[in-house]
Amino acid sequence: MNFVLISPHFPSNYWLFARALKNRGVRVLGIVDTPVESLPETLRAVLDDVVCVYSMTDRDQMIRACGYFTWKYGKIDWIESNNEYWLNLDAELRELFHVTTGMFPKQLNVCQHKSLMKAKYAEAGVPTARWLISEDKAEIREFAEKVNYSLVAKPDRGVGASDTMRIHNAEELEQMLKTMHSGMIVEEFVHGTVCTFDGIINNQGKVVFATSHVYLGSVMDSVNEKQPIGCYSLKTVPDDLRSAGERTLQAFGVRDRFFHLEFFRLDCDQEGLGRQGDIIGLEVNMRPPGGFLPDMIDYANDIDIYQIWADTLIDHEPCYNPERPYSSVFVGRRKEQAYQHSMEWIIERYQGAIIQRIAMDPALAEAMGDEVLIARFPTEQQVFDFYADCVR
Repeated sequence: MNFVLISPHFPSNYWLFARALKNRGVRVLGIVDTPVESLPETLRAVLDDVVCVYSMTDRDQMIRACGYFTWKYGKIDWIESNNEYWLNLDAELRELFHVTTGMFPKQLNVCQHKSLMKAKYAEAGVPTARWLISEDKAEIREFAEKVNYSLVAKPDRGVGASDTMRIHNAEELEQMLKTMHSGMIVEEFVHGTVCTFDGIINNQGKVVFATSHVYLGSVMDSVNEKQPIGCYSLKTVPDDLRSAGERTLQAFGVRDRFFHLEFFRLDCDQEGLGRQGDIIGLEVNMRPPGGFLPDMIDYANDIDIYQIWADTLIDHEPCYNPERPYSSVFVGRRKEQAYQHSMEWIIERYQGAIIQRIAMDPALAEAMGDEVLIARFPTEQQVFDFYADCVR
C-alpha cells in the first residue's frame, strides 16, 4: 500500500500518523516543505521516502511530487494530510491521481461551506440556526429584526473564530454592515453550549471510535473578549448527541476518516429553534479535532488514537478497549489576567493529574491563552473543580 502523507512534520504531533501506518507495514511517502535533514529523526525513521517542495501551496510542485511517487512506487492508494489547511489540496490531488479512498473536491466543498451544510443537517433531521447570505443591507436588516438583533456574522467558508462578529442590537448591526465583506453568513445567535462528536468512521460508514468534548467558554469569546477558554471530554457520549452525529455523518456520506462535528446543546428554550437541552447543528469538520484534542483523547481513553485511525483504514474494525477511565481537560490562562491562584499553586495542588504544561505560540495564544494546562481526572466533577481553580 502506497500512502502519501502531506505535511507529516506539521503540526509537530502529526508524525504519529506516519508511525501508525508504518506499524502496519504501509509504505509511507511524505511531502514536506522543509529540508529533509531538518526533520525530526522520529519522523524520518518512519518515512520510506520523502519529497521536499519549496511551497506546498504551489500546485505544480505537489503534482510533480505525487508523479514522482507514482513513477517510483506505482499507483498511490491514499493521499491524506488530516489537516484543515490542506484538505482542498488533498482532494484535488486525489482526483488528479484517481485515488478513490477519500473525498474529491465536490464532496469536500459541501463540508466546508456553512450554507451548504444546512441542507445536509436538514437531511439528517438535525435543526440549525436560521441564517442568511446576502449583500443586500435591507435584507440583512429585515432578517436581524426577525431574530431580535441577536446575531453572529462569520465567513461562510472557514473554521475557528476568525472574522466572527457578535451583534446584540441595531447599532452594532449598522457598524457590522460598514465593514462586512462578501462571503459572510449571518445566523441567529444560539444560546447553547458547544459540544462535539469526534471520532473515526470506517469504509462501511460505521463509527468505530467516538468521543465527545464540551467547551468551557467559547473560542469566539476568547478571541474577541479575552474570556477564559477550556474544554473537557465526556466519559460517556450522550445518546441524543451520538444519534445526531451518526445521522449527520450518513447525510454527508463520510467514509474512512476522522471527523469533528460541532453541535450546540440549548441552554434554554429558544423560540423557533428548540427546547432546553435539544441538540442543534453547528458545523462539520472532516478531519481530527484540532489543538490538544487528539492528545486529550489518548489521555482520557488510555489509547493511541493515531494507531486506531491506521488500523481502521487497513482492517476496518480496529481492536481497542472501549472503556474510558478518565475525563481529560485543557484550560488556557492569559499573562495579562490576574488570577487568585498562581500557576505554581495549581501545579502543586494537581501534580498527580496534570500531564502537560504548554507555553503557547503567539499565533495561537489569542484563541487559546498564553499558557495551557492539560490534565485528566477520574470524574467530571474533578474536572470542573480544576477548571474553576485555574480561571478564578
